[in-house]
Amino acid sequence: MEKFTTPSDDSYHIGKSLEVIIKVGLVLGLITWCFIILKPFLMITLWGVIIAIAVYPMYKHLKALLGNRGKLASVLITLFMLSLIMLPVILFGSSLADAVVYVKDSLSAGRSLVPPPVETVKSWPLIGPKVFDIWQHASQNLSEVAIEYKSELMTGLTWFLSMLTNAGLGVLMFLVSVIISGAFLVFADSGTDASHRIAVRLMGERGIETVANAEITIRNVARGILGVAFIQAFLAGIGFLVAGIPGAGLWALISFVLAIVQIGIGPVVIGVLIFAFLKLSTMTAILLTVWCAPLLVIDNVLKPLLLGRGAPVPMLVIFLGAIGGFISFGIIGLFVGAVVLSLGYNLFILWLGESK
Repeated sequence: MEKFTTPSDDSYHIGKSLEVIIKVGLVLGLITWCFIILKPFLMITLWGVIIAIAVYPMYKHLKALLGNRGKLASVLITLFMLSLIMLPVILFGSSLADAVVYVKDSLSAGRSLVPPPVETVKSWPLIGPKVFDIWQHASQNLSEVAIEYKSELMTGLTWFLSMLTNAGLGVLMFLVSVIISGAFLVFADSGTDASHRIAVRLMGERGIETVANAEITIRNVARGILGVAFIQAFLAGIGFLVAGIPGAGLWALISFVLAIVQIGIGPVVIGVLIFAFLKLSTMTAILLTVWCAPLLVIDNVLKPLLLGRGAPVPMLVIFLGAIGGFISFGIIGLFVGAVVLSLGYNLFILWLGESK
């Protein structure tokens, strides 16, 4: 016999369904509201978490050396990281100050702001004669060149100011993130326990392994991409500074950015070396070339070693995830992309194993 539902049964089920929908809607509304409130702090906090994970092994060793004094170890590491960030900023500020002094002295002495080009510029392939003519014209009458190339100069100046503003905000955000990471280090043990509980709740027994793999990936990306980029830019900046290259801090900062986006420091180094051979003594230019030449290829040696060190996935997966994440989401995508692609790779390998 068929079983028919009565109107009272329908009303009961409809009421229960509405109750569930209302509860889910309230939970989603609460989550959305919390996200909106915390959104201004998410990026800084996420950077703080990434930095804390990246430097945790250093913190752990230092904490043991200091007699298990975690707060002191956290403060020392935070100060060390802040000094690493501020050093290129100070060099950049010094370069800007030197540029202002140069402009002031040139105007006071009635000299042209643009020095005349040397004859060897004409021998540059393809662009040499054109660059020489524009350069010489600018050294003789800068105002005419500025009027002639007004639109190009305005575009370049707008881009430079925008880049400078974004870089300043980025440095400020990074400084705050470093301070937040120091606070996370103090509570590293409880934070690890919390992340393990959440991972087990979401993914079961493989949750802890997934968290460990994510930590390894973040550290490898920090060492293999940011670390190598910092080493290249820092050493190149020292060479520029010792050789007396104008704007050494600015060129080091640009080298750092280019190294992160995988263009490499080559464009900056080659341009600086051309300037050195044109304007500096031959010996200085040769010594700077000897110093900078290994820096152009050192990343080819360090990246494979650091990106794949102890990683649960192939180095190529981490590299593709980091670069793809950077293209899609900016610098934070270096880490997010590598972690997500590594997680996807592990799930794919797990699926292949279960399908046999």
